[in-house]
Amino acid sequence: MTKINLLPWREERRQELKRQFFMILAGMVLVGAGAVYLVDVNVKAQIENQNRRNDFITQETSKLDAQIKEISELKKQRESLIERMKVIQDLQGNRPVIVQIFDEIVRTVPDGVFYQKVKSTGDSISITGFAESNNRVSNLMRNLEASPRLESPNLSKVKSGEKDKSTNEFDLTVQRQKPEAEKDS
Repeated sequence: MTKINLLPWREERRQELKRQFFMILAGMVLVGAGAVYLVDVNVKAQIENQNRRNDFITQETSKLDAQIKEISELKKQRESLIERMKVIQDLQGNRPVIVQIFDEIVRTVPDGVFYQKVKSTGDSISITGFAESNNRVSNLMRNLEASPRLESPNLSKVKSGEKDKSTNEFDLTVQRQKPEAEKDS
């Protein structure tokens, strides 16, 4: 019988398979490295794109903040102007009321009563004066109470005059009656 030695052929086959394996392995490493590189480039591009978008949003936000600040300043100016207009309208509206109040104060003065000082603070009017008798002061208070523009007279002091003992010095306060339009608001 003949002996055939198949060992070198098998050895060569193993070497060939080993070489193919290493070539496939090297190819796979190259493909894997290429894939990793492409993924890295893609991720870096997405990060850069997102950073540009974030910068754009930041810039636009700062512009909007500046506009919001300007709008709030304009609102403050508007409120200030509205307040000024309201004060002017109140002054214009109260102009005839003041004249009517002083006219009413003059109409309520009975004979024998003299005003020395009249002072208005808000809705309160303080009156200092002289009267020939306590009855005249009482008449003055009744007249003030009956007035359509004045209410709640309050006598705070009555004393005998220092220079002339026949007169009485008095201090009283009276409230300005609010018109119906002011009472409702």
